Amino acid sequence: MVGRIMHIDLDAFFVSVEQVLNPELKGKPVVVGGKPDRRGVVAAASYEARTFGLHSGMPLITASRLCPQAVFIVGNFRRYRDVSKKFMTILADFSPYLEPLGLDEAYLDVTGFESIHGSINKMAAAIKKQIKDELGICASIGIAACKIVAKVASDVSKPDGLVEVPAGEEGSFLAPLPVAQLPGIGKKTQQVLAKLGVGTIGQLAALPSDVLESHFGTYGVVIHEHANGIDNRKVEHPGEAMSISRETTFGTDTGDRQLLLATLRYLSEKVGGALRRQGKRARCVNIKLRYADFTTITRQQTLGQSSDSDQTVFDAGRKLMNKELSSGKQAVRLIGIGVSSLVREKQLGMLDTSDMRLEKLNKAIDRIREKYGFTAIQTGRTLLLKDIFPPNKGGYTLTTPSLSR
Repeated sequence: MVGRIMHIDLDAFFVSVEQVLNPELKGKPVVVGGKPDRRGVVAAASYEARTFGLHSGMPLITASRLCPQAVFIVGNFRRYRDVSKKFMTILADFSPYLEPLGLDEAYLDVTGFESIHGSINKMAAAIKKQIKDELGICASIGIAACKIVAKVASDVSKPDGLVEVPAGEEGSFLAPLPVAQLPGIGKKTQQVLAKLGVGTIGQLAALPSDVLESHFGTYGVVIHEHANGIDNRKVEHPGEAMSISRETTFGTDTGDRQLLLATLRYLSEKVGGALRRQGKRARCVNIKLRYADFTTITRQQTLGQSSDSDQTVFDAGRKLMNKELSSGKQAVRLIGIGVSSLVREKQLGMLDTSDMRLEKLNKAIDRIREKYGFTAIQTGRTLLLKDIFPPNKGGYTLTTPSLSR
C-alpha cells in the first residue's frame, strides 16, 4: 500500500487567532509581534500585510515603514498555545499517527483511512471544515506519499488550500517550483546552487548526487533525495522535551543590575512553573546573555541534585550571570534562563527539610497563580517589573524576540 501523509498548516496562525477574537481585524494588514516603537520582530503577518513585503522575522520598525497603516499587536503566547491544543485534538480524532511541528502545523499519517472517509481528499476536506467550524481559522493541507512533498504541497496551496500529489508524480510536481520552496534550502545554499546553474527543484534533482555531496557533504545527498520526492522519514510523535527555557529582549539595552535580576527571577519562576506542570526536575541550569553588539554567550551549571524549585533555578542563574557581568561587559540586550537534563524521579534526602519546604511553597504559589493569575503573588524582586511591563493573567507582557510565554 502506498503511504499517504498530510501536512496541515494553519494560515497566518497568530494573526488568525487575533482576527477570531476581533473580527474587525479581518481583511486588514495585521502584524503580531509587538509595537513598532519598540524592539522586536514580526512573529506573524496577515496576507494583506504580506502584499507590502512584510514577513516573519522582519524588524518591527521596518514593517512599520513598509506598511504604516498596519495594525500592530503584541500578541499572547498563552492564547495561541490554547488554540494549538484544540487544533492538535482535532487532528488526533482523525488519525492517531500525529507529529506536531510547533503550534500551528503537523504531519498526519492517513494511510488506509480512505475506507472510512471515501477518499483521503475527502478526509482532508473534513479536517479543514472541522478546524474552520471549531476554531474559526483556515488551514492549508498538502497530501503526498512522503513528508517532504506533503510539506511543499501545503505551502503552495496557501491560503486555505488543499493540494494532493498522486503517487508517482512527486518529481513532476516539484520540478517547476523554485528551489527555495524545498524545506531546508536557505539563502546560503541557494547562492551555491545558483553558481551551479540551479534555480528550480527539477534542476536540483537532475544534478548528480556526488556533485551535491562535494559541495554540501551528507546534507547534499539529503537535498538531492528530497528534490526527487524521496523521503523515508516516518510520522512520529516527538519525544519528551529535554529542556525548558524562557528569554526576553529589553526595549533598551541595560546595565541595571536590579532590572536584570528582577527579569531573571521572573523568567526563573516561569521555568520552574513549567517544570512542575510537566512533573519534571532539572539537573542543569543555563543562562543566555546577548550584549548591545549582538555578541551572545551561554553559561551553564550542573546542580548537586535535581530540582523543580524557582529559587534553585534562580540562584544558579544569578551566580552565572553575576560572574559573567563582573568582567565589565557592555549593556545587555537579551537575557534568558533555561534548564536541561530533565528527570522525573525525586532525589530528596530523608532529612532535607529545606528542599521539602521549598517544594510545598512552590505548590502553594502555583495553586494561587492558577486561580488568580501569575502576578497575584510575587517576590519582592519581581515587583520592580510592574512599573516597566504591562501585566496579564499569565504574567508580564515582555518585549521578546517573538512572544511572551
